[in-house]
Amino acid sequence: MAISEFDLIARYFAAAGAQRTDVPLGIGDDGAVLACPAGCEVVAVTDTLVEGTHFLSGSSPASIGHRALAVNLSDVAAMGARPAWALLALTLPAADESWLAAFAQGFGALARRFGVALVGGDTTSGPLCITVQLLGLVERGRALRRSGGRAGDELFVSGTPGDAAAGLALERHRPATDTAETRFLRERFLYPEPRVALGEQLCGWASACIDLSDGLAGDLGKLAAASGCGATLEVDDLPLSAALRSMQGPEGAWRLALTGGDDYELLFAVPPARMAAMSAALPAGRWGYRRIGALCAEPGLHVTRGGGVIEFSHRGYEHFSG
Repeated sequence: MAISEFDLIARYFAAAGAQRTDVPLGIGDDGAVLACPAGCEVVAVTDTLVEGTHFLSGSSPASIGHRALAVNLSDVAAMGARPAWALLALTLPAADESWLAAFAQGFGALARRFGVALVGGDTTSGPLCITVQLLGLVERGRALRRSGGRAGDELFVSGTPGDAAAGLALERHRPATDTAETRFLRERFLYPEPRVALGEQLCGWASACIDLSDGLAGDLGKLAAASGCGATLEVDDLPLSAALRSMQGPEGAWRLALTGGDDYELLFAVPPARMAAMSAALPAGRWGYRRIGALCAEPGLHVTRGGGVIEFSHRGYEHFSG
């Protein structure tokens, strides 16, 4: 017998997230009731994952569940907020219980790690599509924005960009033999690690921040434009993983680091006057970030190598592009 929508929610999602004391009313009513602490503002983000566009057909449902929440956690991190509550809308071609169980496991495990309560949502029938809305909390007036940077601010990126794009390529065309390097790259795409703790710590230090979803070069262009600046980026300063270098070679690795999407790392700007204090409070070795360039007065993105400007097409991923 087919499972009903109400049974589906009760069985797989009623207890999928963290248990929080600031949820007077959660799943099971027409809406959720949430208690916002005094002195805080709410940061609201949403993302949709569509089969064939954001993940491959036949992808692991646990990975899809993880990624559906992770991409939203990354947006909240870029705002310097702490994640709190999520709503989940699932469009399913069929109520496949084994798929649902694995999806809920992937989603729920990440939600509990970051203290996120699943407080509502919707299910309907149709092509596979997942939409998550995530709400986070940040101290009033402290949220990070893309638009706060100024010429002269130094630019930093967390993690090792380009890995996820290489991992997606491996998912599309599986090599005959699996190695430690290919497994690492595939995991970077299938199970991205949102930099929530770093985002929270950057409040008060960073002048501007953005998460990397559409490619480092493209997202840097968005941050710089929002801040009314241009940017310089030094290729030789890019943090590249050994696995990416091994798979792509030195030239291919830096190009993929600039153009590849789905990294969900943080790119942020810091005024020179705050640099010494930030470096002491947030040591780069512990928090996993690296300087890659600076904002400048001249518009556009200027990619340099060894002091010289190099030709580079940096258009990032765009929805509805022709």
